Amino acid sequence: MAFSADELRVLRRALANALHPAPLPDEDVRDALRLADSLDEAVREASRMRAFLLADLVRYRESLPGSLTGYLERLEEALTGGYDPGADDLAALRALRANPAAGRLLDRCQALAERSVRSRLARVSQATGSAPAASRARLLALPGGRAAQEPRPKQPAPAPSERPVPKPSEVFPPRRRPVPPPPPEERAAG
Repeated sequence: MAFSADELRVLRRALANALHPAPLPDEDVRDALRLADSLDEAVREASRMRAFLLADLVRYRESLPGSLTGYLERLEEALTGGYDPGADDLAALRALRANPAAGRLLDRCQALAERSVRSRLARVSQATGSAPAASRARLLALPGGRAAQEPRPKQPAPAPSERPVPKPSEVFPPRRRPVPPPPPEERAAG
């Protein structure tokens, strides 16, 4: 995203005001609001373009191998835009590995996918704590041994449901045997 000289001046005044708060003239407030609206619109447009690119990529992938060059171009463009290749992309590229461009793109996508998986695993391990022993669940004793000898408290009976449970014959009615066709003599006479 690039800013014009006027937008940079507005941004500079807004940052200066953030560092040293002071009342702003109405013109500066209007300029800052216009810049914020322009930024919001640019973000929405970038999101729309990304959604279109990814939908286009899916269309080209679904029509492979006939759309090989178009698919490779779309995938390259998506990767440049920060797209993490999925399992469908990797499978398609593996099938097209005989093509040198597809083979090079497969190597790149595998490296990106591996990096993406590693970063997700790192985020998960940081969120759950760094010590692996701390994240393990406690093991519970299985019935038997001493626990089976101790009296257990009685569990309350479950409340009856409002609807009765259907019988298997109500859910799966018996099959009716097909009626055999009449003998050929009866068909001819009838």
